[in-house]
Amino acid sequence: MKIDAFAHILPNNYYQKMLAIEPTIPDKFPFIKIKSLVDLDTRLATWPDNEMKQVISFANINAEDFASPDAAIELASDGNQELAEIVTAHPDKFAAGVGMLAMNNISASLDLLQEIKDNPVLMGAQIFTRHLGKSIADPEFEPILAKAAELNLPLWLHPVFDQRKPDNNLVFSWEYELSQAMLQLVQSDIFKKYPNLKILIHHAGAMIPFFSGRIDHILDSEHAAMFKQFYVDTAILGNPPALRLAIDYYGIDHVLFGTDAPFAVMPAGANDLIVKAINELYLSEQDSNKIFLENYRKFIV
Repeated sequence: MKIDAFAHILPNNYYQKMLAIEPTIPDKFPFIKIKSLVDLDTRLATWPDNEMKQVISFANINAEDFASPDAAIELASDGNQELAEIVTAHPDKFAAGVGMLAMNNISASLDLLQEIKDNPVLMGAQIFTRHLGKSIADPEFEPILAKAAELNLPLWLHPVFDQRKPDNNLVFSWEYELSQAMLQLVQSDIFKKYPNLKILIHHAGAMIPFFSGRIDHILDSEHAAMFKQFYVDTAILGNPPALRLAIDYYGIDHVLFGTDAPFAVMPAGANDLIVKAINELYLSEQDSNKIFLENYRKFIV
């Protein structure tokens, strides 16, 4: 059994509500045209591995970017319920869901975190490198991180573009944004304030392992060490040497199998490519099992 800890979906009812607000969404976000992202029947029919279950989070069409604070909370709450119903209806395919927040309404999102915590099939909440043009490390969003720590509710960190930049691209920009957000979180002393906070970083922790030498020489030792409190997934489309670097840096217990499904390899995602890359590391059976299954189980406890 494998648990894909970082896969995506855009539930139909939520998507239709967002289209009613902003009909140009498919033109602005071409990835929505991936059928297995928005059509559940296609997703189930093209399932890549019968020995794998996915933890599904929303594709980054966030209610907060299109709706008023009150409307965004309602959209997020209804979307979370729809996500939970999908997981419950297909327990052989989906291990859990990751809830959505509306960061233009912090007080109501704190209540939403409690709703997520109380839902038996929602294991955490998704946050982004930037919300409403501000870094996730902005003090405005700290109550969300504090509440997640209080509830022992893990957070999934996904990148978005910094719209101030004129040259955003999917090859490099998201990895930079993840790295920058991690640095800003570390420098905000988030792990000193909330030492039990769990954050899963997409794309194998981005640039951090490669630049660990710079981190160790430029930051003080206390803050440099904080980077290793993040958890990371394996969603870098193969590349065994890079996965080895991530494992060596974060430690085998902080690396979770994740594929970014259904993106990158049509129609269902890069599952085979990433499994092959992990297998080419020739890890022990114990360490392979940690990545594919046990680390996720410990992460959500």
